[in-house]
Amino acid sequence: MVWQCHRDLASLSCRETAFLESPPQLVLSQDQSSLFTERDRSLLQRDGLVEYAPSLFDRIESGDLFKELLATTPWQHDEVMLFGQKRVLSRKVAWHGDGDFSYSYSGTSKAAAPWSQALLLIKERVEQQCGYQFNSCLLNLYHDGSEGMGWHSDDEKTLGRKPVIASVSFGAERVFKLKHRESKEIVSVVLENGSLLVMRGETQHHWVHTMPKTKKITTPRINLTFRTFLG
Repeated sequence: MVWQCHRDLASLSCRETAFLESPPQLVLSQDQSSLFTERDRSLLQRDGLVEYAPSLFDRIESGDLFKELLATTPWQHDEVMLFGQKRVLSRKVAWHGDGDFSYSYSGTSKAAAPWSQALLLIKERVEQQCGYQFNSCLLNLYHDGSEGMGWHSDDEKTLGRKPVIASVSFGAERVFKLKHRESKEIVSVVLENGSLLVMRGETQHHWVHTMPKTKKITTPRINLTFRTFLG
């Protein structure tokens, strides 16, 4: 089913846009200069490395990629196990990767789908900026500010001892927070449309992170977290 849409996509409720017409073939610019400088080398003062670049993709690229991902991603409602019972969340997710391996978290398991054209274009640019290769990507679709993510860390054994996690954001700007496990120090950053945030080193062992819910956000956001799955 194809929805006929003549409004700005950002103002359209994603709850009613499961399938949209795909935009023309995506073509991204070739400017691949480094976005990370020594001045903003890390948002953290200790026990980890978190880099942030506000404009990995420009406004036009970000808009095109948002529409493409919204239209072509095989979105499914996320599921978690709480107190031995399966709970279906309003947030939607998808997982893509190099192979047909599965990824387990919160008591659930998901099988990786093949890479789409849009994801491969995004992955290439992310890898050039990070100097690192990824073999999988978890996508989250947040319809508005009523959906978020609680405090957690990406410290699964399948990601290795010091995982590199690259997070790309499209759509609504949302606040991202990190909290040190011992000192409880909190560091916050606004994840802008088209931005890249990279967590490296000991970050997942000393810090937890969250994207709080908020009534102020009424438009959707798509987040992609690129990872290297070790099996």
